[in-house]
Amino acid sequence: MRIIIVGIGKVGKVLAEYLSQEGHDLVIIDTDAKLVEDSANVFDVKGVIGNGASYDTQMEAEADKTDLLIAVTNSDELNILCCLVGKKNGVKHTIARVRDPEYSKSVDFMHNELGLSMIVNPELEAAKEIFRMLSNPSSSKVDYFANDQAEIAEVKVMPKSLLAGKPLSQVRSQIDIRFLVSAVERKGKVHIPGGQFVLEAGDKIFLTSSPGELEKLFRKLGTYKHRSKHVMIIGGGKITYYVAEQLISAGISVKIIEIDPERCHDLAVLLPEATVINTDGSNQENLFEEGIKNMDAVVTLTGFDEENIVISLFAESIKVPKVITKINHYSYTSILESVGLDSMISPKENTAYQILRFVRSLTNTLSQVRTLYKFLNNQIEATEFYIPTNTSFTGIKLRDLPIKDNILISCIIRNDQVIIPSGEDSLEPLDSVVVVTTLPFLTDFKEILRRS
Repeated sequence: MRIIIVGIGKVGKVLAEYLSQEGHDLVIIDTDAKLVEDSANVFDVKGVIGNGASYDTQMEAEADKTDLLIAVTNSDELNILCCLVGKKNGVKHTIARVRDPEYSKSVDFMHNELGLSMIVNPELEAAKEIFRMLSNPSSSKVDYFANDQAEIAEVKVMPKSLLAGKPLSQVRSQIDIRFLVSAVERKGKVHIPGGQFVLEAGDKIFLTSSPGELEKLFRKLGTYKHRSKHVMIIGGGKITYYVAEQLISAGISVKIIEIDPERCHDLAVLLPEATVINTDGSNQENLFEEGIKNMDAVVTLTGFDEENIVISLFAESIKVPKVITKINHYSYTSILESVGLDSMISPKENTAYQILRFVRSLTNTLSQVRTLYKFLNNQIEATEFYIPTNTSFTGIKLRDLPIKDNILISCIIRNDQVIIPSGEDSLEPLDSVVVVTTLPFLTDFKEILRRS
């Protein structure tokens, strides 16, 4: 697929990296000549220097031969204009990053009237993920499939856990709860486990099931945590506004700590139900004074990774039940996990995954990519495929399908029911199916099958 990326900032670089790895024909556009040159060399793609909304610049990038234009500059208005010009120039699909809350209310208009294929708001999507983490504090992270009917939850196997020391097939029969261990990380090595795989204390595992069944499992394991009722947010940016709005709507008490008095005033006006405090959130005495020890959760959302990390480590040290850390550099994750910070959020990574999912949905025919997540520093992908009609692989028992190694069908969603599959199950038209694999770049369900 031929793709133009306008804007080579944090998100643009991540997209260029992922899309070039997946073999797409990329052109990058930016006004910064050095940035274009450096990125073009790193990702081995074509670079064009100029304004991405300019007709001449787009023609130099051959927009008339392009399947998709992605505009991720720092300006919402420029991104929208890039897409409009791109559509006039013959680009088939367009995606704009739009961050202003006011524009977020006009998504349908931008789709229907302006013809944009997709509008991405990194801060809003990050806020949604944070809300999911706070709603499911028993796991480090949770990702949803099939309109929230199925989920993959990330947890650690604790010492003396019911999950440890027995083959997975035996564990499932003894616990009598419908779930599947979809992936395991042990000492830096990733496994797609079979029924004879034995979990050990300290393993990081990814559990697949319905939300109700996973709650039963956490209760059985003794690791269930009640939803957060009192949340402190450090930093008052756009993500904070979106998170607080969702939390307040759910009846959760929110306290926001922000050092900028003008931003405090704005947040107090926008969020009258929240408590907004003008003070330095990096000062431990200030946090004690504002009641951090009485919080169910602390979310660090300042503009600096280092500050977020230090505050999060402090919150962990005083036993705040749930701590969520925003980071821009996802390479920090393994280091932070080693010191006890398990729940992290990276807005640029989230945005890239959303766009990747859309790109993959354009490239397949027999099945449709609905959802895409990456785990463990991109070593594992979980992809939700929708099967719209009869195919060569429907109606056949899974044990008879020639599925490649390092691939697991972790769940099937059929008629609003989550099926944890066995070899006797089969895929049917209108199913959604979640595939977990260490093999990258799946765009069609048929790619998980060996060629006969």
